[in-house]
Amino acid sequence: MYPATMPAGPTGSAPTESVRPRRAWALAGTVGGLVGLVGIFATATLTAPAEQFRADNAGYVAALADRTGHVWAHQVVTVVVIVCLAVFAAGLRRYLAAQEPADSLVPTLAATGVGLVLVGLLIGGGISTELFFALGAAEQYDPDVIAPQLTIVATMTWLWGGIGLSAGAIAVGGLRHGSVSRWFAVFSVVIAVLIAATQLTPVQYIALVPAGIWTIVAGLALAFGQRPERGRD
Repeated sequence: MYPATMPAGPTGSAPTESVRPRRAWALAGTVGGLVGLVGIFATATLTAPAEQFRADNAGYVAALADRTGHVWAHQVVTVVVIVCLAVFAAGLRRYLAAQEPADSLVPTLAATGVGLVLVGLLIGGGISTELFFALGAAEQYDPDVIAPQLTIVATMTWLWGGIGLSAGAIAVGGLRHGSVSRWFAVFSVVIAVLIAATQLTPVQYIALVPAGIWTIVAGLALAFGQRPERGRD
């Protein structure tokens, strides 16, 4: 007997399956921006009861001795934001590297901007443990040591100026190479200008507001509003 022969099929290649877009990294940015914006503003009330003691460290610290819960909440907020933005930075670089020319600086600059925010969050959140125990036993500590720790908490986590670098890089990539949608590139231009204004004037802390908004929008835009990722030839 001769082996059965199969009918000749079409010689063309099989249709490629559509690749499901990766969205988790982008949504991590949205979560990080939202938690950062809301959480940092909420925990900023830590020093509210002691504003009248700004020139008196002893009175300042004594008025805040029962605010350890705020310090703990601040620590949790910073940890959540750090994790989310670290994932977002890595995913952002990968996404842009697939869209930009091989020698483009856009992916690295965009990820670096988010990384700068992570540094501030690590410092501002990292002092929380020391501050938590110091406030809990304030009578055993020098108030002149505790007061600067409160300043660090109230300062470092607000410094989101690095997002201006990310927004600027994405604006360039979107407008020059089409690596993101045009509306998102234009939106990034506006945010980059706003953040630059906060960094060139004595209102650096307020960078959190436009930067947080950009991160929220960026996550949603990159998760749902872009073309599928493509690899470079």
